[in-house]
Amino acid sequence: MLAILDYKAGNQTSVLRALQHLGIPAAITADKTELSGAEGIIFPGVGSASQAMGVLQSQGLDIFLKEAVARQQPLLGICLGCQILLESSEEGPVQTLGILQGHCKKFPDTLQQPDGTHAPVPHMGWNSVVLEKDSELFAGVDKDAQFYFVHSYYVEPAPELATGFTEYGGMRFCSFYGRPGLWATQFHLEKSSRAGQIVLKNFYNYCKEHSHAV
Repeated sequence: MLAILDYKAGNQTSVLRALQHLGIPAAITADKTELSGAEGIIFPGVGSASQAMGVLQSQGLDIFLKEAVARQQPLLGICLGCQILLESSEEGPVQTLGILQGHCKKFPDTLQQPDGTHAPVPHMGWNSVVLEKDSELFAGVDKDAQFYFVHSYYVEPAPELATGFTEYGGMRFCSFYGRPGLWATQFHLEKSSRAGQIVLKNFYNYCKEHSHAV
């Protein structure tokens, strides 16, 4: 089973529906025993980094997530979850989980469309992801596949973690990073149609093969 972390940051239900559509057993939970017993954890979210960190800290889930990663329990961050796995966010600003090295930054006001007009923020809609390194999470995903984005901030992880990149407004930013067993996507897998479904299925398959849940 996959556990979807419940920390009042929205979109957990849409992630659950996507997994159910794929026939993947899953539950939304903040119960640490249930989380620990899962084959893997999905850490989604939308909204404010500072508000999310407040909820995580008040429930001790910040410490739990660090312990889960330390015992090599597979973890997948999505959107806000992708951003607050890093050390800090300019949205606040706030110190975030610091599970992986890097920072989350606000898009500049100078982004431009190809025709020279202003590119709006948040970056919203379908866009491609170009991999600079192979990842088992993208096995079977077409290189021209599009994923769904909604975000005003972008991540700058440590260079060795950066795996996939996206272009918007004349700017190239990291949209997929991590290492085996610990990944993060800026795009919404649960809203990304077939491409997102393939990535979610690949994560579940990895969890079944490599789970270290206790």
